[in-house]
Amino acid sequence: MSNPQDLRYSKEHEWLSAAEDGVSMVGITEHAANALGDVVFVQLPEVGDTVSAGETCGELESTKSVSDLYSPVSGEVTEVNEDVVNDPALVNSAPFEGGWLFKVRVTDEPADLLSAAEYDAFVAG
Repeated sequence: MSNPQDLRYSKEHEWLSAAEDGVSMVGITEHAANALGDVVFVQLPEVGDTVSAGETCGELESTKSVSDLYSPVSGEVTEVNEDVVNDPALVNSAPFEGGWLFKVRVTDEPADLLSAAEYDAFVAG
């Protein structure tokens, strides 16, 4: 499993892209997608919602379980990925590309986000 080097990661298994004009993309990692199994339903925050770092902002339902979605940063949701809402399997098939979940205008970023190497070590235990 190869985590993109240009992303940062949370210990709750979300990833965060570098900001473009103050807006970052959020998704879940391939590790999380594999642990969940086949994702069949995605509940995302609404555009305009304020999310807080480390707080629940949605959920992912798979054939195995329901898992909370946590925001890796604080900010305002600017866009949700309607493709994932309509086809939740994208989370499994392309977690770092078409399976992104939402975009957020970042107002606060915690200092404990991990690099790809740090996340790999965290997942390895």
